[in-house]
This record gives sequence, C-alpha cells and structure tokens, in this order.
Amino acid sequence: MNRIITIGREFGSGGREIGRRLAEHLRFAYYDQEIVKEIAKRTNMTEEYVRSVEEQQPIPLLPITIGRTFTLPSGAITDQAQTVYIEQSKVIREMAQKSDCVIVGRCADYVLRELSPFRLFIYADMTSKMERCRKKGQEKDMLSDQELQRKIRSVDKVRSKYYQFYSDQVWGDKKNYDLCINTSYIEIKKAVDAIEKFLPFEL
Repeated sequence: MNRIITIGREFGSGGREIGRRLAEHLRFAYYDQEIVKEIAKRTNMTEEYVRSVEEQQPIPLLPITIGRTFTLPSGAITDQAQTVYIEQSKVIREMAQKSDCVIVGRCADYVLRELSPFRLFIYADMTSKMERCRKKGQEKDMLSDQELQRKIRSVDKVRSKYYQFYSDQVWGDKKNYDLCINTSYIEIKKAVDAIEKFLPFEL
C-alpha cells in the first residue's frame, strides 16, 4: 500500500508550503492545483470555475466551460458543486493509488479514509497568519490589517463548512487528525523536520 499524507490547513498557516517541502524531502508526489487541472480536463469546466466551486463561492457569470459564459440558476450551482466533488474524489483516489504522495486540502483525509492516510492539520494564530500572507504579496499587500483579518476568517469559514458538509466531521477537530501542528512563530522548515519524526512509516 502506498504511503499517503493528507494536509488540512488554515489560511496563512503555511500548510501548503509544508506539504510541498515534505513531498520534496520524502520524494513523494505532491498534489494540490494538479487536482484542479485534472478535474477541468475531465469535466470541460475551466480551472477558474472549478476553483470557485471548491471554495463554495461560484460566480454566476464566470466561464463555466471553455468558450461558454452564461448565468446559472441557483439550483444549478449546487449540481455543479456536487459534480466537482465527485470528480475530485475520483482524482484523489487515483492519485493515491499511483504512488506515495502528499495531498493538500479537498477533504482528502476523508476521501481516503479507507487507506489510512497520515492526517495532518496545520494552524496558527492570526498574527502569524497575517504575517505569512503579507510575505506572499500579491493583492494582500493592498489590504488593511482589518481587511486581511476578514479575508483570513472568511476563507477558513468556507473551508470549515465545505469539510463538514462532505465529511460530516468538524474541520480542525483534533479527533479527526493524527497530528496537529501550530506553526505560530515557527519556521516552516523546522515544522517539516518535526513532522518527519512523527511519520508512522519507514522512509
């Protein structure tokens, strides 16, 4: 059986970077945006629309399929979200069967529960999350501290609802993970080194 690590993470906690670094060091496959690309191929939806559905924030006038833009009735958004989740689950299972891997987000810990993945949850305090977001730059440089806090809370709220809806479990609850890491004021590299010591399989 392949060795599988899944990562749930709060926005700005460094979970994605931890996943990437962990995969590189272990020489495992790393899956994050690759999942979105594969879903887009299979459904003919645009990658942008798949991301919006994953975040449970579908934009009615966003191009849904290549070359087509139109307004969806509210009920259709739910149908599209279900379609994306079903395809996403299929892609995650296929990727897990191919090789040892690290999978970030997307309820992977729940989708792969029968394969007993090593389940990580990464979190941090607001100050640390804001600092990490600022370092990434992009549009977050334009936000005030108050606006950035609202952004972080909003993303985490969406992730929590998404996880609970599909898994019927509480996002971030320690009972649903094998290891929870608080990355507040901790270098990502040190967090990765610590995680490796807790892995239940031989490297």
